[in-house]
Amino acid sequence: MENVAGFFAPLLVYLLITGLHLALPGRWVEGYVTKTNSTEKLRYRLNGLPVLLGVVLGWGICCHAGLLSWDWFFIHRWYALAGAVTFGLVFSFVMVLPYPAVKSSFLVDFFLGRADNPQLWGGRIDAKMWLYLAGAVMLELNILSFAAHHYLLFGDQASTGIFLSAGLLSFFVVDYLTFEEVHLYTYDFFAEKVGFKLGWGCIAFYPFFYSVPLWSTAALPGKPIPVAACMVFVLVFFAGWGLSRGANLQKYYFKKDPDRVFAGILPETITDGSKTLLVNGFWGWSRHINYLGEILMATGIVLCAGHPAEPWPWLYPLYYIALLFPRQMDDDKRCALKYGPLWTKYTQKVPYRIIPYIY
Repeated sequence: MENVAGFFAPLLVYLLITGLHLALPGRWVEGYVTKTNSTEKLRYRLNGLPVLLGVVLGWGICCHAGLLSWDWFFIHRWYALAGAVTFGLVFSFVMVLPYPAVKSSFLVDFFLGRADNPQLWGGRIDAKMWLYLAGAVMLELNILSFAAHHYLLFGDQASTGIFLSAGLLSFFVVDYLTFEEVHLYTYDFFAEKVGFKLGWGCIAFYPFFYSVPLWSTAALPGKPIPVAACMVFVLVFFAGWGLSRGANLQKYYFKKDPDRVFAGILPETITDGSKTLLVNGFWGWSRHINYLGEILMATGIVLCAGHPAEPWPWLYPLYYIALLFPRQMDDDKRCALKYGPLWTKYTQKVPYRIIPYIY
């Protein structure tokens, strides 16, 4: 029965997230994406942080009362992963089958999706925002449970690095939900549809694979990490965070108010009279400096875990490389079609794709 409970645990967590998302107060914001065949912007109801707090508080109460062990999600992680994989597949079919075909191949439609921005009840639930919220909250439960398992296993001999890695991953989750509105202006919302890639990715892949630095090291004996090394690893993480968050915020504020100064940076642009591109600040260093930031954040998390010779934690930053380098190529093609000669002018002014002076 414990294993069956583990299988259904992700579904129960996602139902709880949905209930809290609907019940807790939220703020309505206007996004960047327009409704189909309209100039009206989509509206979103955001309350990610209260939902995260509610779920984590509920988990803590259950553990304190003895209803769950603090490391319950670690002990049953394989069954929970199997459940998430199953529910992610079901969700993907539900989000693809009712909509008309986009591509000639069903497999392509199933993977990439058919619907751009499905919403229920006038935006009270937006499919993309719900997916990211569900994945982030489930990831946080895994992070806390995996770190608890390490402490319960090793006690005073537990690794400081494991807790530091867990802390950085938790910062990643809280930061994302703090800046929910900013992410309405990112690639996923205006360029991707809801199918297996996004649906299964957020329900199964995101909360379980992103925890792989802890998944693969929580049961290992801790290794002492010099304080200076910890400081360097944390610096790598926050350098990446600064690039990723800074780039996204600069683009967000520019789209909201093109004349606004951000972090002391006065926007510099190029235009063809109808379209305008930002060409300085973070977006003057490389065309996707935020991608470099995400890779550095993942690298810092893995280094803090304290087992650099273990191959499994490194799957996390390698995944970002495998995802973001091809995405950069796709995004460049999309932008070349959208902006034409203006994009050529931008690539001449900003020749580096992701890594300044290297790539």
